[in-house]
Amino acid sequence: MKTVLLTGVAGFIASRTAKVFLDKGISVVGVDNLNDYYDVKLKNYRLTELNKTKGFTFYKGDIEDRQFLESLFQQYQFDAVVNLAARAGVRYSMTNPFVYLSTNAMGTLNLLELMKEFGVNKMVLASTSSLYAGQQMPFTEDLAVNEPISPYAASKKAAEVMCYSYKHLYNLDISIVRYFTVFGPAGRPDMSIFRFIKWVDEGTPIELFGDGTQSRDFTYVEDIARGTVLATEKKVGYEILNLGGGQEPITMNKVIKMIEILLGKKAIVINKPFHKADLLETSADISKAEKLLGWKPSISFEEGLSLTIDWYKENKNWLTSVVL
Repeated sequence: MKTVLLTGVAGFIASRTAKVFLDKGISVVGVDNLNDYYDVKLKNYRLTELNKTKGFTFYKGDIEDRQFLESLFQQYQFDAVVNLAARAGVRYSMTNPFVYLSTNAMGTLNLLELMKEFGVNKMVLASTSSLYAGQQMPFTEDLAVNEPISPYAASKKAAEVMCYSYKHLYNLDISIVRYFTVFGPAGRPDMSIFRFIKWVDEGTPIELFGDGTQSRDFTYVEDIARGTVLATEKKVGYEILNLGGGQEPITMNKVIKMIEILLGKKAIVINKPFHKADLLETSADISKAEKLLGWKPSISFEEGLSLTIDWYKENKNWLTSVVL
């Protein structure tokens, strides 16, 4: 590969994925609409870091805008499309479901159509463990996942099956990577790790939905980025691959306790009702990714959390103004 189109490049996972590509000498044409779903200071920070690396080109634009995308396909000869642009967040998808479907499903369709038109054969699509709601753990890729419990999950399912149609009709090679709760430096401020660290450090009460016994299969962002790049390099036809921590799920109560220890501060916790669109527990079977990609996570939750808090401390001067 020489050049990849990477959508959502100012996002948490996508920015790290771009860096892995760039470090391998692969040029990245990055696209992001820089929407304000969460504080754009973090997106600008990530872009600033990427702009320090040779081979990175950024365009502000939306994958819902087919004309904009077509101009990029005309200008560049892409070896692969890595579609990490998405409207994320389970709860907000109940407030504005329309934008989730238009971005996550229609945006993906725009990319598939242009790949067909311009002869680009390989796509990696980011999907989500939220699809596994109600399934038996550990979650395996062969589960039907036909009962999404949020518009967010439903929109991701729509993108997955559209990809399958294009694989079947036009012989595109598509890897679907289902991410499990990703965390790390410069993470999303709407997710628990970022919020909990900031709240504990500032002495602000933590808003905890549920009693804290709910648990997640946390995965460090560098491992996720590495797995995403490996999926881009592998010809699979059409495969769904779990990228998760592959360890025992960790409860939110334990997460808070570890943050208290690493910061040397006591958390103030306010429990709120558990949200009906959330999952009580996630656990990934990652044996397929290990077999097909030679991938498995290398950074434990404990090490990753320590690295995340170190980054927070180093950047605290501007992170204090980030709106949660």
